Amino acid sequence: MIQETFPMIIGEEEVLNERELLTKVESGLMMNGADSVRFLVIHCSATPADRDYTVEQMLHDHKMRGFRTIGYHFYIRRNGVVSRHRGLLEVGAHARGYNRCSIGICYEGGLNADGKPADTRTKEQKTALLKLLWKLHKLFPQAIIAGHCELPGTKKACPGFYPSYEYVF
Repeated sequence: MIQETFPMIIGEEEVLNERELLTKVESGLMMNGADSVRFLVIHCSATPADRDYTVEQMLHDHKMRGFRTIGYHFYIRRNGVVSRHRGLLEVGAHARGYNRCSIGICYEGGLNADGKPADTRTKEQKTALLKLLWKLHKLFPQAIIAGHCELPGTKKACPGFYPSYEYVF
């Protein structure tokens, strides 16, 4: 039998009591638990690969779309720096129909010099993404690694490659 005591850490955030936990789950801000994570979804920022797209720009753009903050859980810059923008069990805003059961990871870039979708990941981004996926796979071994374009019912080129073929643990 598992004894639950508060405060507890859920998704790297402290929850003080059962009422706070239930409020977050029932309000739709949190997933039901680690078993809820069925997908690790890879995205691109759909920006030119040779241009910076900062966290501040992404935050502004996501707020303009009506999100309260950045929709992805993680963002990987061209230099390989990874930043976290949502708690692990916090519901994201990155893949309609899959937000309550997935963690969203976005890499900076995704458009080639002609403005067409392409795999524009740098060596540093590839290394950072591999390390991040490995850590997340250990936490959520049941989760399927997929590109946004690979999710059923999705008609997007994002992220410019097919992660389900590249990342098999």
